[in-house]
Amino acid sequence: MLNWDDPVAQFKQTPTLAGVEVQTEIEPLEKKQPAAEVVEKDNSLGAQTNEKSITGLEEVEFGAGRLAVDDKAMINCRSDVNQLVPFKYKWAWQKYLDGCANHWMPQEVNMTADIALWKDPNGLTEDERVLIKRNLGFFSTADSLVANNLVLAVYRHITNPECRQYLLRQAFEEALHTHAYQYCIESLGLDEAEVFNMYREVESIHAKAAWATQFTDSLGDRNFQTGTHEDDQRLLRDLIAFYVIFEGIFFYVGFVQVLSMGRRNKMTGVAEQFQYILRDESMHLNFGIDVINQIKVENPGLWTSDFQDQMVALIREAVELEIAYAHDTMPRGVLGLNANMFEEYLGFIANRRCAQIGLPEQYLNASNPFPWMSEAIDLKKEKNFFETRVTEYQTGGALNWD
Repeated sequence: MLNWDDPVAQFKQTPTLAGVEVQTEIEPLEKKQPAAEVVEKDNSLGAQTNEKSITGLEEVEFGAGRLAVDDKAMINCRSDVNQLVPFKYKWAWQKYLDGCANHWMPQEVNMTADIALWKDPNGLTEDERVLIKRNLGFFSTADSLVANNLVLAVYRHITNPECRQYLLRQAFEEALHTHAYQYCIESLGLDEAEVFNMYREVESIHAKAAWATQFTDSLGDRNFQTGTHEDDQRLLRDLIAFYVIFEGIFFYVGFVQVLSMGRRNKMTGVAEQFQYILRDESMHLNFGIDVINQIKVENPGLWTSDFQDQMVALIREAVELEIAYAHDTMPRGVLGLNANMFEEYLGFIANRRCAQIGLPEQYLNASNPFPWMSEAIDLKKEKNFFETRVTEYQTGGALNWD
């Protein structure tokens, strides 16, 4: 697990990957108010209960009026955040229900074939083994970083109870994903210390972790609070970095690589774990995009031309980092894939992410060289129940038996 004393600080130099200079420092959008002023506000929180209730831990006022749906807001809400209903964002509640219906556990996936293949000295090529290990190394700490970000930062700044309900479900799923990676690592008999520490030892993995950590540090700043134009923009920027880029771009090379192995009947257990995780992450991404767009609707002054240019620059920088990761994980090409194909794919993915939050597409005529990934994300497929478990499984209570 990452800790909030910035575990990658000692590595924050300016590495160069495939000719790409990685930015390891971000500048604040505007000058922040002095920390002393923030502390003073925190100390007087009890006196502000009627004015601003953002944590849910403020003093309960006896005799206060009932909550109206129009009192709710995505950020800077001044109503009681402990009251789940009435719903203002029904889509958030539906996503929570959908997440619960899609519950799964790592131990439900049969890893027997993977273990036999991994132990067979002729079962996999060295390049295929590197691909599996590198992706387990990246994802195992990436989802821990996401979980920490949700629990220690994002939850605090999103002031809507139905959205917070989904964030709690998402945090559990991120813990579940870390459990899944650990289960794969343990099942294959890999060196756990080596795999979990790759974000400190493998340059392409470290570069992505260091890039993301600057935004998690920003969100997790104990003295940071929303309420001004500059601080609200900072939150919006960090949410875009977190959802649109980290979960929406940085995960996709790994998803394609591991699922490609499963399509060729190799490491099918690991691939099935990743398929469940892809389903969850697709929902996380869609939730984050809905939150970002809702903040824009409620605070249109935040979405300035200058701010949009900054977001485009972040996305383009992230694409270069993920391209470098693709070259690192498959320098010679594996499974009919090569790093150049991922350059095209990442342009396609980045264009989609830009369009989803209202930015212009950046990569002209970028196409999808992996059309089967759309099928994997949609999970509209059939499996043989005697061989494996369908990944569109839902809990019994969520099924309609009519």
